[in-house]
Amino acid sequence: MSPVAARLPLAALALFGLAAVSLGAALLCFAGLGALLHPALSDPMAGLAFLVSAIALAGTGVFPLVFARLARRDAGPQPPPGA
Repeated sequence: MSPVAARLPLAALALFGLAAVSLGAALLCFAGLGALLHPALSDPMAGLAFLVSAIALAGTGVFPLVFARLARRDAGPQPPPGA
């Protein structure tokens, strides 16, 4: 398998990056520092929304990985017909 085929799809990287940003914001909100981002985030429970979003973004980022793996498997060597 070549290194180009083994790299992560761009969609997965983008979704994992957004999940990391959302997780960082959740940690800030849970620490009581959400007001540094925006006054509406001064409530510590605002971190729960960011945490749920981070989990959803990471879960969604798994789909392009699975599709890329399936595509690599389908593009691999095929057995001859009737074998």
